[in-house]
Amino acid sequence: MERWVPLFPISASQHADQVDHLLYFLVIVCGFFALLIFVLIITFSVRYRRSRHPIPQPTKVSTGLELFWTAVPFLITLVMFIWGSQVYMDGETPPQGAQDMYVVGKQWMWKIQHPEGRREINELHVPENTAIKLTLTSQDVIHSFYLPALRVKQDAVPGEYRTLWFKATRPGTYHLFCAEYCGTNHSKMIGRIIVMGESEYQAWLAGENDMQPVEAGAKLFVEYDCISCHGTGQRARAPALGGLYGTYVQLADGRQVLFGEDYIRAQLLDPAAWRVAGFAPDMPLFKGQLTEEQIIDLIAYIKSLTAGSASAIPRSPKEKSTSAETRQK
Repeated sequence: MERWVPLFPISASQHADQVDHLLYFLVIVCGFFALLIFVLIITFSVRYRRSRHPIPQPTKVSTGLELFWTAVPFLITLVMFIWGSQVYMDGETPPQGAQDMYVVGKQWMWKIQHPEGRREINELHVPENTAIKLTLTSQDVIHSFYLPALRVKQDAVPGEYRTLWFKATRPGTYHLFCAEYCGTNHSKMIGRIIVMGESEYQAWLAGENDMQPVEAGAKLFVEYDCISCHGTGQRARAPALGGLYGTYVQLADGRQVLFGEDYIRAQLLDPAAWRVAGFAPDMPLFKGQLTEEQIIDLIAYIKSLTAGSASAIPRSPKEKSTSAETRQK
């Protein structure tokens, strides 16, 4: 279709093919019935014009005909609903093991971070045939992350984390747009997604040695002295974070909330409204101190903690190697 209908963008994912096939079906059905109705209007206008039938004749009621033109549209719309729901659910449910990446929208750019630590601005490099899960947020206003070739789009909303996933199946370079008016330079908030072979992608990743989000989060955890309260020593005044991610916690106001990305962010920026039951309201306010990227790094570090792993101050790989050398001496 894309070769002889240039109005359609190229299809670079399986989801894009699913969306296109549903669209073709809707266009064909709507076009068929529009043409059928048009033909019937013209036919009846000519056949039953006043000059041929000056005296109206009584019409006959056909129960079978009534049932037919009620049942057929109902069944067609039912097919549309089931098909459309399936395509929507497939596009909204990332598969297990999808590779996590983080995206922050900002007037007027996209800032992207890979789990290996590589960071990009207005570019997204991904391997082909690999499920990619993007976690999006915004630093200022509502933006919309839109990849036409993959037929996926998701709003990046301030104060929220939203997810988007895709699996690119065709290597190449494709457009990245902001699809939500976000200010003066909205039209310049563009970028590109580069789909690469696995070996080529790994070679690209090895091109720079950026700090991984978990390592950056561990460094921030020490820098802001979070271990003092969230450890297991005598100074501990808050829950130990090891193994807590993905579980439900009881708040002081009686609510039970999922200890996930949104909750961690809310705790950092408004701890008084999300105080855990049984603990004093000692959590400091980090609003205005942490950037969105730093919050993402802290979340990545907390997600990596297992039960008991937050009882000691995390150290960088360099510090670990130094201490190991000291022990050997």
